[in-house]
This record gives sequence, structure tokens and C-alpha cells, in this order.
Amino acid sequence: MDTTIVHVMRHGEVDNPDGVLYGRLPGFGLTGCGQAMAERVARTLVGRGADITHVVASPLLRAQLTAAPTAAAYGLPVESDPRLIESANVFEGLPLGSNPAVLARPAYFKYFVNPLRPSWGEPYADIASRMSAALSAALRSARGHEALVVSHQNPIETLTRFVRGKVLAHPPKSRNFALASLTSFVFSGATLVGVCYEEPAADLVAQAKDLSYRR
Repeated sequence: MDTTIVHVMRHGEVDNPDGVLYGRLPGFGLTGCGQAMAERVARTLVGRGADITHVVASPLLRAQLTAAPTAAAYGLPVESDPRLIESANVFEGLPLGSNPAVLARPAYFKYFVNPLRPSWGEPYADIASRMSAALSAALRSARGHEALVVSHQNPIETLTRFVRGKVLAHPPKSRNFALASLTSFVFSGATLVGVCYEEPAADLVAQAKDLSYRR
């Protein structure tokens, strides 16, 4: 039976000098370090002989730029899938990286009533549904080969929890999917048989300066 590997990558470091929660806001590209992270992953995949036949990314600029080096290395286009987009969040635009105390304002208390949904943003169940659909689409497109899929931290966390049968709700600070990390979903036919995680650009992540990059 065919083996297919779908590598789900988090984007590289974002150019975000004001430390805002950028969420789905347009226009946030990569820093030089973030670009180096994306190039490192491309070199890693090529170096190990990964059989990449499909590259797809969230429509947000930072994800498209992160996918570009791998697509170029394999002579492929970067396709776009809106199901891979960052999770919606009512706190977009706030300087949570430089001033997290802003969330203590009484005007925001109404958004903390149900962290299991969560009440401040897109429901975890909705994220899991769209991300699993995007994963299935990448599996079909790269059947018998490998695909690179570029998304964002919360969607990747939620997808991984979903496929592992874990509770979807989680504290944002508990997410452990580093910048430019690869979470690889291994399929035999259409059956998921393994999930692996690696950080090809760990040394570059240690140099990251974006104050919001852990969110």
C-alpha cells in the first residue's frame, strides 16, 4: 500500500516590531531570520531526499513566504488553501507580545467566559474540522509521495490533538510547535500510521526576536 507523508510546517519568524497579535491581519511578512528558517527547512527536505510533489500554504503572507523556498527547490508552485489560515481571534492587533497586561482591561473580560470553546476566538472544533479537511486534501494530492503544508501554531496544535484523540481545548501558552517546525503525518493508504515532530531550524528559533512568536 502507498506511503504518503504530509509535513505540516509552522511559518518562520514574522516581521513584527510592535509585538502585536497579528492573527489574520494582512501584510505581516518574514524577518531575515524567518526567511533563513524557511530556507533551512527546504535544504533539510532536499538533503534527505524527501519526495515533495505538492506544496500548499495558508493564504497569509508569512505562510506563503515560508513555503516558497521548498516550492522553488522542487520546481513547484505554492498553492493556497484557506482552510490552513490562522485561527480567528478578537484580540488581533493588540500588542500582546510587548504588553500582555492589556488583557486585564475590564472591557475584555467578556471574552474569557468559556476557554473550552474558546470564547475569544474560533472554536477549536471548527479549527480541527477545517485542518483535517486540508490534511486530507494534501494527502490526495501527494498520494504515494510527500507534501509540504504551511500553517500556523494554533491550527497545527489543534490538528495534532485531534488526530491523537486528545482534548482540543488547551491554554495558549502550552503550545509547543516552534517556528519552522515540521509535524509529519505518515499515511499508509488513507490510514494515519504515525506522527513525527522535528525542528530543523532550532538554532535560528533561539535567535528569534519577535515578541509574539510563541503565540
